[in-house]
Amino acid sequence: MSKPHAIIIGAGFTGVATAHDLALRGFDVTVVDRGGIASGTSGRTHGLLHSGGRYAVKDREAAVECIEENTILRKIVPEVIEPNGGLFVGLNESDLAYGEEFVEACQAAHIPIEQLSPQEALRLEPNLNPKLLVAFTVPDGTFDPLRLALSFAATAKWNGAQFRLYTEVTELILNGKGNVAGVQVWDRTTGDQYEIRGEVVINATGAWAGEIAGMGGAHVPISPTPGVMVAYGKRLVNRPINRLTRPSDGDIVLPQRRLVVVGTTSFSVTELDYVPVDKDQIRKMFEKGAELIPAIRHTPERGAYMATRPLIGSGATGRSISRTFKCFDHMETDNVDGFVTITGGKATTLRAMAEKTADVVCQKLGVSATCQTAEVKLRPYRDYYSL
Repeated sequence: MSKPHAIIIGAGFTGVATAHDLALRGFDVTVVDRGGIASGTSGRTHGLLHSGGRYAVKDREAAVECIEENTILRKIVPEVIEPNGGLFVGLNESDLAYGEEFVEACQAAHIPIEQLSPQEALRLEPNLNPKLLVAFTVPDGTFDPLRLALSFAATAKWNGAQFRLYTEVTELILNGKGNVAGVQVWDRTTGDQYEIRGEVVINATGAWAGEIAGMGGAHVPISPTPGVMVAYGKRLVNRPINRLTRPSDGDIVLPQRRLVVVGTTSFSVTELDYVPVDKDQIRKMFEKGAELIPAIRHTPERGAYMATRPLIGSGATGRSISRTFKCFDHMETDNVDGFVTITGGKATTLRAMAEKTADVVCQKLGVSATCQTAEVKLRPYRDYYSL
């Protein structure tokens, strides 16, 4: 009996995690992407392994997802994670007032926290603003974005998945009933154009999910929301530093190798393939980052970049949209069979997003196979290139 064939569009976090999950469940898997592994939004994240503390007050669903997946990722892919913990830091009376909500919300979401005095926090992180009033520990961490994606891709490859990179989907193939039966692609390295057919096509293209869905006559309520980040040329902190406030621009400073990264802004766009990095937003990251870590003022900038978040929602914008994720079976939403979209979420929740997607695919195709990804340790990221 032949295996069902799943075609995944997108080799970012969600695409490679879904390839890993479906390969473990016995599917033939083909991943196509017009670029390389994590060449879009996934490769431009600041690399925060969320504890959920950032969302606990206003987005409990996303907070719970983050703390659960944080714990799993530490177990299955430890080599790409720096389990350094994090701090939420209050600098003024408004921050202190928010801190009361923060404590209650973290307790409700089962996020372990501990209150520190200013002196205790400064002993942990001497470059913190010495005028801080309070700090709370959280189980944040940092990860290397490319290596995280490569670890999932390497394990999927080990289990038979194929990756066709620099291969762009130009259209979805529809059968006589208007259902999706495969993809027409263009190999950008050779110029070849050809078809790939399968039992299901999974749209894991993040901020571009609406465009791909439209090729099949389907709709996804996506709000592409870019944010600018700025890297500075010295490792001024050893753990993520969050401002003790509602999510806002420039409220995170985190270490990445020998740098620190300040993030992020939030704005709306209509043109996804070219989002300029605005100088005013770079300046804002500098000022906001320096409120938390004053030494940023005397540290050279190493670079500014942006990523476009694939937030779910219509009629709302930016930070008012939940950071949770949703899987759309387009047979249910648009009467188009053979087609599924997964979007939203965070890098931290990539495994859970893949599990949900694989569950939907298995149910659609009548495949009885359970998820194993919470227990299977991933292969080293270097294996992607040697398999």
